[in-house]
Amino acid sequence: MASRAGTVAQPQDLVDITALLDAYYDITPDLGDPGQRVAFGTSGHRGSSLKASFNEKHIVAITQAIVEYRAGQGITGPLFLAKDTHALSEPAQNSALEVLAANGVQVLIDARHGYTPTPALSHAILTYNRNAGSGAPQADGIVVTPSHNPPADGGFKYNPPHGGPADSDATGWIANRANELLENGLRGVKRIPLADALAADSTGKFDFLSSYVDDLPSVLNLDAIRDAGVRIGADPMGGAAVDYWSEIGERHHLDLTVVNPTVDPQWAFMTLDWDEKIRMDCSSPAAMASLIQRMADASSSGRPAFDIATGNDADADRHGIVTPVVDGVGGLMNPNHYLAVAIDYLYRNRSGWNPESVVGKTLVSSSIIDRVAESLGRKLVEVPVGFKWFVPGLLSGEGAFGGEESAGASFNKKDGSVWTTDKDGILLALLASEITAVTGKSPSQLYKGLTDQFGAPVYARIDAAATREQKSALGKLSPSDVTATELAGETIISKLTEAPGNGASIGGLKVVTENAWFAARPSGTEDVYKIYAESFKGEDHLKQVQAEAKALVDGVIA
Repeated sequence: MASRAGTVAQPQDLVDITALLDAYYDITPDLGDPGQRVAFGTSGHRGSSLKASFNEKHIVAITQAIVEYRAGQGITGPLFLAKDTHALSEPAQNSALEVLAANGVQVLIDARHGYTPTPALSHAILTYNRNAGSGAPQADGIVVTPSHNPPADGGFKYNPPHGGPADSDATGWIANRANELLENGLRGVKRIPLADALAADSTGKFDFLSSYVDDLPSVLNLDAIRDAGVRIGADPMGGAAVDYWSEIGERHHLDLTVVNPTVDPQWAFMTLDWDEKIRMDCSSPAAMASLIQRMADASSSGRPAFDIATGNDADADRHGIVTPVVDGVGGLMNPNHYLAVAIDYLYRNRSGWNPESVVGKTLVSSSIIDRVAESLGRKLVEVPVGFKWFVPGLLSGEGAFGGEESAGASFNKKDGSVWTTDKDGILLALLASEITAVTGKSPSQLYKGLTDQFGAPVYARIDAAATREQKSALGKLSPSDVTATELAGETIISKLTEAPGNGASIGGLKVVTENAWFAARPSGTEDVYKIYAESFKGEDHLKQVQAEAKALVDGVIA
């Protein structure tokens, strides 16, 4: 932890918004630099205008590529266009609209001229396509967000008609075509002025907020929350959920306080993350320090400020859960811990779900989820990192819950039909209140009960230095490349380079023993690889697993 982590940002920490916006329009990317080309990661193209990696030319090229992609796929319905509160999001949305309107694409933007969470976009796409019926033109969408990234960043993500993140076939095609357009000086990009785009017959309005908020009773037991009088503190963390939370409280008559309604493109009110950067990571104790402290201060006076307090990142696709501290149990929950509680609760309390529906998790999520799934008599489906892998199951109802260790998850409606196919931080935050109302215990207390039953895992992620060549080698490993038979004193049960749930490549290696595991994956942005590790035998054993994992991986990719 850096020395100022968890303290309020100072003037020197704040981005110059004027310089950021000027750079968006003025800087031309150098396509000879890989860092300045269009590149889609697991959540779209991200970058900063100040680093020439997210500029107007990028956005118009990507949008034209999306226009051509959807035409090639026969997608002729409306395109929902949404943005979050990052400073670069509005200009990028405007640039995209100029291209979409010039191409005659029917576009639906927010009726309130406000901000739209990623899950509300996914919900809108799915609702439209369900109502349109089979064979009718299908809708898709674009959400302009870099998620929890710092204020200087921008992001641009495409969601096809299934409502979730686009798969690599789609994003690869879009990125390649966008880079071709950039290389050709944007010849082939159609574009009209913003005023004309806004006035175009093809540009319409959509009430994202009402569509989402009014449908919440179909997925959550809001009556139980209301009847139990659960006191909710919701911190949008300066993000797109700010108006949604106030409307949720008002429309559904909940005891809900919006802890901080401020929207500031500099995020000057934020406490600094572990590396002294402003980052809206609602799973980070440093970034969530203000909300954690508010709960702690109130608890010391004898009554907690709220029964449940929650945070969301800038596009509200992630959740942070803070519970009162009772008998030493409570505070900000580790995302893995909350996923385990949510799974245990939902599969016991959703009678309308397919009784054969599986539990979905990413392969770097905690193994306590495996033990919970087994106790529920449910099959566990373990997939690579990336929420896109949960889309088919959520759509069909065969996988009614999908969650990943980075505080992202979604689950189906009470009748088993699809809610969203993208991560929904608002949904998971409200679920914590439903759990409290129905069980009479906080999610933290329920997790303690799970560890009493299944053991208490210790989980951590570290980074290890690696060259580009070593990262490439790690991504191409096969199980036979690993000759070790033991890890931290236990026999190795499995060596995985493909996810057991769907056979897809994990882009790295996972090694499993009876009471521990590690997974190593190359970073897409830095000269490191990431080691995720967990042990049910305590901190010392975890450190041994981490050390041996690094030695094992270094030996294989050397």
